[in-house]
Amino acid sequence: MPLDKRLIGRTYGPFTYTLGVEKMREFTLAVGGGQPGIGFGPVPAHISPLLLDEQAAKAGPYGDIIAFPSFAVVFAIRPFSAAIADPELQVDLLKLVHGEQELEFLEVMRPGDVLTTTGRITDIYEKMGKDFLVVTTESHNPEGTPVVRGVWTAVIRR
Repeated sequence: MPLDKRLIGRTYGPFTYTLGVEKMREFTLAVGGGQPGIGFGPVPAHISPLLLDEQAAKAGPYGDIIAFPSFAVVFAIRPFSAAIADPELQVDLLKLVHGEQELEFLEVMRPGDVLTTTGRITDIYEKMGKDFLVVTTESHNPEGTPVVRGVWTAVIRR
């Protein structure tokens, strides 16, 4: 059964997430080829010290450790997850595949930042016998400044 296009515009959230320095470091090492979970071990040379080293980061342009940009997936995906679990959409999770995601980074993310993410279904369409669900998200800091915008696309086989 096709997804109901009347649900375009439905919103999800707000979801709040507090960035923690250790989670940020672990993520950086995981995606950067390091060894998370066994202490820091050898840090690959290509990883910026602004992502791991407090001293280097405090002397850097942002004044603190910053998150690896794609760390945003950890918190910004929540409205998308809520949408695909929405009983009114009736998404068969066994037929869902991740289609695409786009992230637009508007501000650096620092430890202790409390980010609030909301999202809404911005499109539902059919193509080649498959349903496509598009959820657009925006994460703000407590001052209301946008930090990350995301577009998440699911493909649901019929």
